[in-house]
Amino acid sequence: MKINLVNIFEKTISEAELRSADGIIKEIDITGPENPSLPYALPGFTDAHVHIESSMLTPAQFARLAVVHGTVATVSDPHEIGNVLGIAGVEFMIEDGKRVPFKFCFGAPSCVPATVFETAGAVIDAEQVGQLLAKDDIGYLAEVMNFPGVINEDPDMMAKINWAKHYSKVVDGHAPGLRGEAARKYASHGITTDHECFTYDEAREKIDYGVKILIREGSAARNFGALIPLIDEFPELVMFCSDDKHPDNLVAGHINVLVKRALSLGYDIWNILQAACINPVLHYSLNVGLLRLNDPADFILVNNLSDFNVKETWIDGALVAKDSVSMIPDLRSAHPNRFVCAPKTAPDFVLKNEKNSESQIRVIEALEGQLITNEIIANAKVQGDAIVADPDNDILKVTVINRYENALPSIAFIKNFGLKKGAIASSVAHDSHNIICVGCDDESIAMAVNMIIEAKGGISAAGNGKTQLIALPIAGIMTDSDGYEVAAAYTLLDNFVKEELMSSLQSPFMTLSFMALLVIPRLKLSDKGLFDGENFNFVPVSL
Repeated sequence: MKINLVNIFEKTISEAELRSADGIIKEIDITGPENPSLPYALPGFTDAHVHIESSMLTPAQFARLAVVHGTVATVSDPHEIGNVLGIAGVEFMIEDGKRVPFKFCFGAPSCVPATVFETAGAVIDAEQVGQLLAKDDIGYLAEVMNFPGVINEDPDMMAKINWAKHYSKVVDGHAPGLRGEAARKYASHGITTDHECFTYDEAREKIDYGVKILIREGSAARNFGALIPLIDEFPELVMFCSDDKHPDNLVAGHINVLVKRALSLGYDIWNILQAACINPVLHYSLNVGLLRLNDPADFILVNNLSDFNVKETWIDGALVAKDSVSMIPDLRSAHPNRFVCAPKTAPDFVLKNEKNSESQIRVIEALEGQLITNEIIANAKVQGDAIVADPDNDILKVTVINRYENALPSIAFIKNFGLKKGAIASSVAHDSHNIICVGCDDESIAMAVNMIIEAKGGISAAGNGKTQLIALPIAGIMTDSDGYEVAAAYTLLDNFVKEELMSSLQSPFMTLSFMALLVIPRLKLSDKGLFDGENFNFVPVSL
């Protein structure tokens, strides 16, 4: 084919003739200078850190949507399904991904469960991590969230890192807000990346400790604006990632959106493309072609280097997307799951006022575009002998229900969801994936929760006399339904929550899913209680 060859290594653009056979680039003949009438060929985009499960789609369905945007590969941590199904979940992801023409690099989850302060469906211990890392299908040790364990040289955590070193596989980091000597010590144990930096200064400091920075822009956490100046300062040490991306956002765009945004801000195109196309492939030793002779024929064609509209995506010499239409088939998958939970009633969500009518309460403050939260103190709204939600002041009830065994819900309060009526619930609740729900009243909470229990997984909303549900029958966190149909259903559900229940958040379900993630400070809720993520201990709701 005749193209403009975009050589990111040499920073050149030339008219060329490209020929591939058997999935390999066999010839690249330079035929002249840049020819604007021809499409521009460059290596495909790689998402350097993503949890496929957060799209609520199987790997096969995720790939079907992603290739349209020029994505040819992902570096994928399967710890979401690992927390539900253990090693069997990781193996499900690998095998499902093999069914489609896409380059998935799955990691060995390092923290299943994420903490001992919650109930998960499985454990992946150091010996099992070693078994996974021995496989060619596993490319790296996935994000080491237990940074206190690394700093204090916990034997189990050290064993997992040592397995990665034994098999010469890189170790991904996860250390939100960690600074100074603690960050230096964490990095010194072989941590190579961090996708959790939310300020420039934090990222800049970690670079000094030898850590590469992943600029994250997902459906909930959005750090692009703070970190993008690094791309011209340290072009070899920066990559793009989404981390968690809901299906509607994936239909709208992927890494290509970050490329366009960086270009619009005036950053150097070669540095941008190095971060989007080259750095992840080299860092993770991916079997992804970089438009060189004898490389796999993985590349994209764009209309020009200003608009960057993806015209075609090729993987292993096969056309997988053309003019925004995916060539990857719509495949069904198996439905492994682990879900044991009896229906709840409204009285199950009553929180007794153990203090007095003047009680004060700790409240989780959710932050738009961030996974971190704040702790605030508020006056409790008391009715009878119970503390209740206070929608007028945007203090809502939040509850987590153990889905692996029958148990009483844990209950606390949360601010900034903005609901004026009803409730929203999800069994996508990082990382243990118990059921989490935020609501204005106990009846709506019970209704939203019970829809998920009946479906054995999903996201739901109840209020204004209506209910909506997207069932997630695979591990309670994914579906193999057509990805475009799921995205459309999600958009309807999202609009219902925003327009009728009045949520003020940009991504209410994605934000909800992180309110049980104890390893991200400050205040979160597990099925066992309200948790202080800075001091790593439970705290009471009432003061």
